[in-house]
Amino acid sequence: MLLGKKRKLGRRVEDIKIGEKLKLTEKIEDKDLLLYLGLTNDSNPLYIQHDFAAQTAFEKPVVPNIMLTGILTSAVSKYIPGPGSYITGQELKFLKPVHHYATIDFLLEVTEVDIKHNEVVIQVQGSDEHGDVVVQGQITANPPQ
Repeated sequence: MLLGKKRKLGRRVEDIKIGEKLKLTEKIEDKDLLLYLGLTNDSNPLYIQHDFAAQTAFEKPVVPNIMLTGILTSAVSKYIPGPGSYITGQELKFLKPVHHYATIDFLLEVTEVDIKHNEVVIQVQGSDEHGDVVVQGQITANPPQ
């Protein structure tokens, strides 16, 4: 964390162009899952217990979808438009479960820029190591002013 340090604001809406893209890769580790579960007090055994998950259609523990959402919203806050951005909407579909230790490639692309309303729309997609799309949708954000 950069406590006490002054951070530079992300880009203003006028500086963002349709077609801008960001690619990032995240590996889902046990520590990330345990932090999430501890922070939210979510005790769904589907997320952590192998013997429980084996009894379900998923067969193995799955990553909570909100963790994938967090990776995407974090990318908006860090990169497009960047620090000072405020997310005003999101519409995501989770097409396939993600299992522990998966590596997900995320692609974000700016598809709309509304200067008058200080708003950008970013299409998002995440694919697993097999190339299967696991999450897709869009995030709407207000860049810093």
